[in-house]
Amino acid sequence: MQFTRAILIGSLVLLSAAGFAQKKYVLTSPDKSIKVELSVADSIYYQLSQNGKPLAASSAISFKTDADSASGWKVTKTAQTKHQGNLSPVVWQKSKTVADNYSQLHLDFSNGVSLEWRAYNNGVAWHWINNSKKVYKVLDEQAALNFADGAKAWYPEEDGFYSHNERKYKNYAVSQITPQKLASLPVLFDVSGTKVLLTEAGLFNYAGMWVRGNGKGGLRAVFPHYPKEKKIEGDRDEKVVSRESFIAQVNGAQEFPWRILMVAKADQDILTNQLPYLLGRPSTGDYSWVKPGKVQWDWWHYNNIYGVDFKAGINNNTYKYYIDFASKYGIEYVLLDEGWCDTRDLMKQVKDINVEELSKYAQSKGVNLLLWTSWVVLDKQLDMALDTFARWGIKGIKVDFMQRDDQDMVNYYERVAQAAAKRKLLVDFHGAYKPTGWSRTYPNVMTSEGVMGNENTKFAAGIDPPHTATLPFIRMAAGPMDFTPGGMINVQKNDFAAVPSEPMTLGTRCNQMAMYVIYESPLQMLCDIPTHYYREPECMEFLKAVPTVWQQTVPLAGAVGQYVAMARQAPNNDWYIGSMTDWSARELNLDLSFLGDGNYTMQVWKDGANADKNAKDFKMETLEVNKNSKVKINMTTGGGYVAILHKK
Repeated sequence: MQFTRAILIGSLVLLSAAGFAQKKYVLTSPDKSIKVELSVADSIYYQLSQNGKPLAASSAISFKTDADSASGWKVTKTAQTKHQGNLSPVVWQKSKTVADNYSQLHLDFSNGVSLEWRAYNNGVAWHWINNSKKVYKVLDEQAALNFADGAKAWYPEEDGFYSHNERKYKNYAVSQITPQKLASLPVLFDVSGTKVLLTEAGLFNYAGMWVRGNGKGGLRAVFPHYPKEKKIEGDRDEKVVSRESFIAQVNGAQEFPWRILMVAKADQDILTNQLPYLLGRPSTGDYSWVKPGKVQWDWWHYNNIYGVDFKAGINNNTYKYYIDFASKYGIEYVLLDEGWCDTRDLMKQVKDINVEELSKYAQSKGVNLLLWTSWVVLDKQLDMALDTFARWGIKGIKVDFMQRDDQDMVNYYERVAQAAAKRKLLVDFHGAYKPTGWSRTYPNVMTSEGVMGNENTKFAAGIDPPHTATLPFIRMAAGPMDFTPGGMINVQKNDFAAVPSEPMTLGTRCNQMAMYVIYESPLQMLCDIPTHYYREPECMEFLKAVPTVWQQTVPLAGAVGQYVAMARQAPNNDWYIGSMTDWSARELNLDLSFLGDGNYTMQVWKDGANADKNAKDFKMETLEVNKNSKVKINMTTGGGYVAILHKK
């Protein structure tokens, strides 16, 4: 459902610039705090400020196709509108309703291209519209981002366009980012204490946006051009051998992706920014069947369950054990990850697996199944495979190893989302680029990777508390992320070892548990084995209760890469608090004024007295609180804190 009010307020005031034929336009956010100034001359230039504070200096944008009907940037029509509304997402992420209030500037040019800018109270965005009815190629898109001296970046530096987009965030002065330093999105900047986050939304039938240094102390957009020659390697990798001279080829009029600049005076303001969702293309059709939930995952630990009377592995007995565990704790789904079938033929199950039998068993226990597939084989068998999965009673798919976002691959994502929706199947994209508002367009696309997550702890120590305290402010700002939390073998930094068959996580038990409140993923994994979870009934009390979608989100505290604390209201009206810190022990005072009237019981899981040595140590306690309460929490090094607040 959507309520909107649009008011046409006429053409913009045209300001003259001395000395040359330059036109200037001004757009401000509804609360007047954010201002965009546009200049149209040989190119189009924008400047961005908040409350008079400069954020982005003069930066050029342009768009070129081989069907432009005229050269240059002659404005033929201008209009400005204001919009007030509320969106009600099919799948709640940060909230069950999203305010959609903005000012919009629309410019038509004589070359047949239009440009739209929107200013929200927490950021701005622009996109191009091509009105041609012909077949044409997009030859170039220019998008620069220049800052005053001293700006800093959290930069997910990449080796090339072929990537899982799983990166740590490198700290650079923006002036250090050379043209050789390529990054995927999102990228976060600090401009004299104000945070500016760059990402995109509405990515369809086009290539994803990346950035490099522009050699002038700023950044410029770059795009993987359309593949000219591709080569399949093995059962899952398709490499681009050569590329065309154009970004995309398009048939007819099209709106191109939104380029988003989120603006946050305080770090924690990023945590509730929903611009990628707001700027996603609206959905069509009925998605009332979509069911979020938690997922018991099998791959992280190689099915290494023990304490059972059967041989563990990829077989029906092991998955029935997972299903029984999920049924006991109200976990909605069990995922069969890689190994259940021939990776080159989804119709060839391995000898000890019968998916149809497992699906019937799962449904008898109130649980449903999800199936993994590499994208290459799914592309070949899409309709046949999804029809078969639906007949088996499967409820979703995890699609893996795409590793590209050129136009050809972006179109594959949409094709899969549509085909899955037709069979009422959920989708989890792995080996994927960041989300771009697709949860609005295709609500069955529940989550995606494009994040350096827990799966990497099988092999190395990179997933540490500074990294996990960075993700909410950067990657999660783009949309849901399949980080796969829930490890029960928790260690401090000097005790870590890579043990692929029984992985451990860096940071405390409560740090892992807090991820279920802080990290957004409507399909949220439990990465560890039931063997470990059965040994932790106090933790399972929390993991059984915590939902995967939220009525509202209240940031409580945060600093990028250091700590984060937030409160979220569950669908049943209980409140949850989650907090995480980096390697610094930390004390926070949390204000509970977000609570409604009345008294609440607050059930707490917190770092134990010895969690700085044995990260598995935690303590439970129960408090009585209300909206006037202030709660002091203490987190040890790599620590965390979670609580459930239930109204009495």
